Amino acid sequence: MISNFLSFIRKSPSAFHAVEQICLALQAKGFQPLNEMQDWAVQPGGKYYVTRNQSSVIAFTTPQKGVGHFQIVASHSDSPMFKLKPHCEDVACGKYLRLNTERYGGMIMSSWFDRPLSIAGRVLVREGGSITAKLVDLDRDAAIIPNMPIHFNRDINDGYKYNAQTDLLPLYAQGGEKGKLADDVAAAAGVSADSIVGSDLFLYNRMPGTAWDAYFACPRIDDLECAWTSLQGFLNAESADHVNVYAVFDNEEVGSSTKQGGDSTFLTDVLSRASACLGLTDAQFRAAAAASFMVSADNAHAVHPNHPEKYDAGNRTFMNEGVVIKHNANQKYTTDGVSAAVFETICQNAGVPVQHFANRSDVPGGSTLGNIANTQLSMNTLDIGLAQLAMHSAYETAGQQDVGYMVDALTAFYNTDICVTADGNVCLK
Repeated sequence: MISNFLSFIRKSPSAFHAVEQICLALQAKGFQPLNEMQDWAVQPGGKYYVTRNQSSVIAFTTPQKGVGHFQIVASHSDSPMFKLKPHCEDVACGKYLRLNTERYGGMIMSSWFDRPLSIAGRVLVREGGSITAKLVDLDRDAAIIPNMPIHFNRDINDGYKYNAQTDLLPLYAQGGEKGKLADDVAAAAGVSADSIVGSDLFLYNRMPGTAWDAYFACPRIDDLECAWTSLQGFLNAESADHVNVYAVFDNEEVGSSTKQGGDSTFLTDVLSRASACLGLTDAQFRAAAAASFMVSADNAHAVHPNHPEKYDAGNRTFMNEGVVIKHNANQKYTTDGVSAAVFETICQNAGVPVQHFANRSDVPGGSTLGNIANTQLSMNTLDIGLAQLAMHSAYETAGQQDVGYMVDALTAFYNTDICVTADGNVCLK
């Protein structure tokens, strides 16, 4: 299973490529694409998916008889990276061709130094009277962000503060003329450089994933591990009496407030349109949403072996010890007593171990897309993840067993009929 996940990572250097890989897997299982700009003909017993911005995707299956509620697993496709600015080629000292970038998300900047990097994303190409998006990946070692030698930066091991505009610009090529990147990107896309009228391009870490002992390491574990494992659970699930939904949003790392993010209308738009096709009135759709259940799947922090003092003594989580349910009193995570009890019961029935995570009370934690998505379509929700080390590093570490645990847990979630019988009361079938 780890080799399959690492293959997915290798083929997913950007959120655009991750969604492309997801769509290919859905198509292989008979899911039909829907176009948001066209009318839909959703039928009972059908399997469908729809993308937005090429970087978010929602797939769903419809029951043969009626729509009582939705069961949703939501993750995200993006990871902290460096995005190339417009007119990004820059000549330094008359000899170095550098790339002007800006940070996307809250990465550990030092982890990006002195490792092979490449460039991937999408370009917008003028073709006759149309503009067409094409995915592109240079797919070779193409750049590096070189460290300063310690001889000229004696403070580098004493808490040096990096400047993203001066310290972290990647070296791309030798020479004093601009235009090489544009030519290379065009060649990779199979178009002429003068036909490219726009782009969304990112640096990515080229180091291949590796597995050893009980662990594995690779780029973009947060959150492609949850995106991939939830896809496997979704595809493994049997036909259900409810609507199973698989959602992957973009832009979680920068707040989700985009048309393709968790704070958008994407989920509501898809589910309301599908419900209308199946004959539900608006009131019936809202009743179904209120009776629904969402799992927000975004990775969790394993106790760091060198700094255990940073973690709450009673709510620590470890790699290879099961799915993590995440808690926060200030609702950085959506988990409450009801949603935790429901999901833990499903995991117990499936034989999947569960852990509980909460931060120390004097350490502020991060947030994720669950509580944000709930402002658009509200329902019982909890936040889960898998324990990992070095979150937001260019190269992260996690546990091999946990991949299987998450697949089993989410397969069981999709196969369980979660019936909300009253406010605060739930029946599992």
